[in-house]
Amino acid sequence: MPKLLVVYDSQTGNTEKMAEAVVEGAKTVSGVDVSLKYHVRPQELEEASAVIFGSPTYHHDMTLPIKNILEDAARANVQLRGKIGATFGSYGWSGEAPKLILEVLKNKFGMRTIGTGLTVLYAPDTSGLEQCRNLGKTVAEKIASM
Repeated sequence: MPKLLVVYDSQTGNTEKMAEAVVEGAKTVSGVDVSLKYHVRPQELEEASAVIFGSPTYHHDMTLPIKNILEDAARANVQLRGKIGATFGSYGWSGEAPKLILEVLKNKFGMRTIGTGLTVLYAPDTSGLEQCRNLGKTVAEKIASM
């Protein structure tokens, strides 16, 4: 059974709400094992068919916990080439984190990325949460059909 791993960090709870909506959308697709994690070991990334990272933008960057997960995975030589990757996050003024993470997934790990990084200004509203559900569903459908 394909595995979808949603890994996130949240400073104010906004990105956490987004992560929960991503999982909610992914769980509408049958035949996919969906997990939501705040902390993850590098090997858990390798065991997944797809990984969706969520991070708020903090000082024009991803948060340190997400950066550490990616650096630990690189040091452990985790193999993610060809797997599906996507990103999301909330922001207050600039919103770069999802795009930066997407670049790392694509250029460092060789993942097949989806989208350009879903961003929501401040707290996700009904529309933002629906976009998150759609992201989760889209990624789950991709790995379910592989």
